[in-house]
Amino acid sequence: MNRSLKITLLYCLFAVLAIAVNIGSQMLTLTLYEGSYAVYAAILVGTSTGLILKYLLDKRFIFNFRGKSFNDDLSRFSLYSMTGVFTTLLFWATELSFDLLFASNNARYIGAVLGLSAGYLIKYQLDKRYVFQSLLDHKEVLATAPPVKGDSAR
Repeated sequence: MNRSLKITLLYCLFAVLAIAVNIGSQMLTLTLYEGSYAVYAAILVGTSTGLILKYLLDKRFIFNFRGKSFNDDLSRFSLYSMTGVFTTLLFWATELSFDLLFASNNARYIGAVLGLSAGYLIKYQLDKRYVFQSLLDHKEVLATAPPVKGDSAR
C-alpha cells in the first residue's frame, strides 16, 4: 500500500473515531445534564473530546510529529486548535441548523456528522499547510542553509 493511500485511510478512520467520540460524549452529557443549556454543553464537551483525540492521532500517525518538550507540543496543539476554529464553526452551524429545522436529537446528530465530515476535509489541508508543515519547512531551511561562520553545530 502506498504511503498516500495509507495516510488517507488512517485519516478517514481517525475522523470516524473522533466523530464517534464527539457524538458519544454529547449523548453522555445530555444524559447527565438536562438543563436549559444542555445542547450547548453537550456540543462543547463533544467538541473538546473529539479535538483532543483527533490531535493525538493526527500528530502521531498522520504527521509523525513528536514534540521536543511539553511546551513544544502545547504550542503545536494551540496551532492545531486555531486552524480548527473555522471548521468548528461550520460543524456547530450545521449541527444547530439541523436541531432547529427538525427539532430532534437524531437530526442534530446527522447534522453533526455532516458538519464534522466537511470540517475534517478542510482541516486536513489547513493542518498540512500551517500546523505541521511549518516544522518541516524550518528543518529543510536549516539543512540547506549555508553554514554560519563560527557555527560548529553544522
